[in-house]
Amino acid sequence: MFQVIGIIVGAMLALVVVVLIVAATRPDTFRVQRSTPIKAPPERIFALLNDFHQWGSWSPWEKMDPAMTRTHSGAGSGKGAVYAWKGNRKVGEGRMEISDSAPSSKITLKLDFLKPFEAHNTTEFTLAPQGDSTSLTWTMHCPQPFMVKVMGLFMNMDKMIGKDFETGLANLKTQAETPT
Repeated sequence: MFQVIGIIVGAMLALVVVVLIVAATRPDTFRVQRSTPIKAPPERIFALLNDFHQWGSWSPWEKMDPAMTRTHSGAGSGKGAVYAWKGNRKVGEGRMEISDSAPSSKITLKLDFLKPFEAHNTTEFTLAPQGDSTSLTWTMHCPQPFMVKVMGLFMNMDKMIGKDFETGLANLKTQAETPT
């Protein structure tokens, strides 16, 4: 009996060691990126991104918790604008600040999640004119501490977050392509 238990415990320990070794080989940064063409000038799309007051019209997370509390501070838009939220477990709690804003070409955000888990990410929106359209790329990247690497073996964060990016880009596309 003790021999069987010893074999089971040994196998479990070996499995844990294998998981830890595989996790250690994972990249030190995490990255999610999605792009879409939008039949609108970059200025129109930029206005929807550069002003957090506009995010309610396209952000996929805004509709996940209608009771979410939101606060705006800092600059009204552009560099220094701050948006903080506190909501249900789907949206969690966090804060983002526009750290760089290059008119009609790029916006960089410092994105800090507080709940359901703490994370500090960088998000970028890059706009590139292409004829009568604009290619919009939404990227999020952050360091991956070892425990996040372990979790990444069991959860595909790109698929989870990527779906929200795709929804947000589709919403932005609709909003920007709708005549005013």
